[in-house]
Amino acid sequence: MDQGTYTIVMIVVLIAMMYFMMIRPENKRKKKAQEMRDSLKKGDIVTSIGGIVGKIVAVQKDTIVVETSDDRVRVELTKWAVSSVGVQSNEQPEEKKEEAKKEALPEDTEKK
Repeated sequence: MDQGTYTIVMIVVLIAMMYFMMIRPENKRKKKAQEMRDSLKKGDIVTSIGGIVGKIVAVQKDTIVVETSDDRVRVELTKWAVSSVGVQSNEQPEEKKEEAKKEALPEDTEKK
């Protein structure tokens, strides 16, 4: 195999690797997010990209109406603005918090 053929083969391999490592996973993620947005229904609790959390009270073709509090404050959002179904938080569950506290404390402070 000469140098030119080797170079072309390496470029093709590099493009194939880039496709399987970057482009394909991104397309899968987008497809999954679109399916989630298409399956929104009345009563679901959603979190928007901007952090608005609320319960869906109406669903139209491209928008949803979200009730954000007990005061019946309603906000109309486009479906693409929904980040996830459910409340998004960065806090740990209670069991993990307690385990982390026990690991962080020295042994002699636990005995006191």
